[in-house]
Amino acid sequence: MTEPPALPESGLIEDLPGRVVLRGLFHLLFGREPDLSDDGPYVLDLETGALSPRQLVEWLVESAEWSHVTPMTEMIPALHYGRGVFIRSLPRAGRILDLGGTAIGDARGALVHMGYPYAFDELVIVDLPVADRHTLYRDEERPSSVAIDQGLVTYRYHSMADLRGLPSGSFDMVYSGQSIEHVTRRSAAKVLAQVRRVLKPGGVLAIDTPNARVTRVQQREFIDPDHKHEYTHGEMVTMLEGSGLRVERAHGINYGGRSAESGVFDEAEVATRRGLFDDIENCYLLAYVCRRPERSGPRTIWRRAAWTVRSNAASASRAARRALASFHRGGGAAPAAEG
Repeated sequence: MTEPPALPESGLIEDLPGRVVLRGLFHLLFGREPDLSDDGPYVLDLETGALSPRQLVEWLVESAEWSHVTPMTEMIPALHYGRGVFIRSLPRAGRILDLGGTAIGDARGALVHMGYPYAFDELVIVDLPVADRHTLYRDEERPSSVAIDQGLVTYRYHSMADLRGLPSGSFDMVYSGQSIEHVTRRSAAKVLAQVRRVLKPGGVLAIDTPNARVTRVQQREFIDPDHKHEYTHGEMVTMLEGSGLRVERAHGINYGGRSAESGVFDEAEVATRRGLFDDIENCYLLAYVCRRPERSGPRTIWRRAAWTVRSNAASASRAARRALASFHRGGGAAPAAEG
């Protein structure tokens, strides 16, 4: 049995012989043997120095085998990858509002951390004060503003359901990444009404959120203890359009079709099929790019009015159910209806 070569004096993997580096990376990434013959891919280039070990890594992690074929085991980083693809597809914007956009350990914020590529005039991040956040999301408070290469990042600490301090028509884009599910449905409707107000006519809302059709297959309860509601595609479109926004693009992030159809959740499927997909209803995350119309036509006005009536009726129905439940628990008289 051939003994494996010892590490070089430098202690660096990249200083090992080319074939050893190649074999190690193939086993680590793909779980298989590479072609180590003289005519095998990469062998001659590695041994002559035409290809560095770092360049080999770039070729392998950008390969179709790694991106689409090799089975994955970790769903969370795969979801981050898929969200990054979505974020890099967003338009260039001068003033950006990010709702819930703190990135733990990165003062640039989640949007930049996840790959937003463009320079901006200002990125305003609205998030709860640290003490008011769920323990999963607590981090040190950021300074009020941070200057980075892409532009000025400004922090505001309050609920994203209260944007009264922000002027109307003052943002080119609003981003809500994995945040709308952290407030109740009633508060979410208020958030979107405020988003429409602070967007310039023609401005963009980009939003991604868990897909209840798939997450309910994964488990019966919410996938995060801080979630208040996880939406289906139909619910999200109804709420977005009812808020006076026009859905221009709808994508699924990380495909889970077999899981949704079989009713048995396969984490490896969602981890392996990462990126953006057209079949939004069978993906783990929902993602939308919406626009505030330049002017409100009859159709937009009708949808907003219908959504307002529907939301108010739903709120009244929930209040009535809570009052009835309280009556049955307390054994007393039902409270008088409010005038």
